[in-house]
Amino acid sequence: MSVTHMRAICVVAVQLVIASFIATLAQSASAQETAKGLLAIQARSQGYVCDSPVSAKRDKKHSGPDAAIWVLRCENNSYRMRLVPDMAARVQRLN
Repeated sequence: MSVTHMRAICVVAVQLVIASFIATLAQSASAQETAKGLLAIQARSQGYVCDSPVSAKRDKKHSGPDAAIWVLRCENNSYRMRLVPDMAARVQRLN
């Protein structure tokens, strides 16, 4: 198994943990703090800049049973992130 393949497996595993953890804790204020930190980690792992996350809010209107949509606001950028189990997050820069 190549290093690239192992890295891809690790990224997917981290995404699964992040997605399920965020979905579980999405309602409380402390969960919002945790969510923004975990989403920032995910964004950075995929090459996006988010050194200082400001907020993370779940987009309930666009989220579904198989995918959670979040808006992550960082100090200099904002992203819409689609989290799906077993896949890399789909990240769209908003500004």
